[in-house]
Amino acid sequence: MRWIWVVGMLVWAGCNIQSNQSGSFVLAPKGYELVWSDEFETDGKPDEQFWNFEEGFVRNQELQWYSSKNVFIEDGILVFEARREEYNNPNYNPSSDDWRYNREFIDYTSGLIKTNGKFSFQYGIVEVKARIDTSKGSWPAIWTLGNERRWPANGEIDILEYYRVNDAPKILANAAWSVDDSWDAVWDSEVMDYSDFLAKDPEWHEKFHVWKMDWDEDFIRLYLDDELLNEVDLTKTIHPDGFNPFHQPHYILLNLAVGSNGGDPSDTEFPIRYEVDYVRVFQKK
Repeated sequence: MRWIWVVGMLVWAGCNIQSNQSGSFVLAPKGYELVWSDEFETDGKPDEQFWNFEEGFVRNQELQWYSSKNVFIEDGILVFEARREEYNNPNYNPSSDDWRYNREFIDYTSGLIKTNGKFSFQYGIVEVKARIDTSKGSWPAIWTLGNERRWPANGEIDILEYYRVNDAPKILANAAWSVDDSWDAVWDSEVMDYSDFLAKDPEWHEKFHVWKMDWDEDFIRLYLDDELLNEVDLTKTIHPDGFNPFHQPHYILLNLAVGSNGGDPSDTEFPIRYEVDYVRVFQKK
């Protein structure tokens, strides 16, 4: 076997090595080319050409206040650090019925970044190498949302979710969409016992793993370390008006939530960290 230069790419055994924005080499799946990536090679804040930050209390009555201060790059790794710390809620309104406003205090902080308005894609392969914190209260995620329409009609793809179901830790691979104009979502979910992963490798939680989505016009397939977790048939995700949320561009979100589905973090030692080595998007040539 030997390496061959072909139009700026190294080709070997049917695969090809391509360079990313920083000049590093990336192995692309056969027949695909790298169209977007972040390797998080420069310490400091995530590149604002690629990412937006969420701020405040946002969704699911989660416990954390999202802050850009809790997301940073350290030694070439993107870190989401959830902290137990108390602040006054700057939006506090004791007469409000909205949980975002009637909480007097912020008890936990964490981070979320997303590519909306800066990068979106329709079809392709997404690969994310990450290490998750499996402490009680931790809810890390890799997901996408469609550009058009509000949730859930815009479509949601959960490449990774880790949280608790009936207080038992689970790894999930999901898609959600709408069949009407309500806020009720239709879910196609696969829920795996985290204990099964530990049984195969007791040190699973200490290691980085690769989450992958393979998305085309017919199916969404979600993988963990090349094991297929879920396959979503896109002939079943069509809104009554003919709109298919998975036939439109989506943007990427990464976050570490605290509480809600993640469980009660009261006895958890903080900080907890969710670490990402890279995010890569490939499309067919």
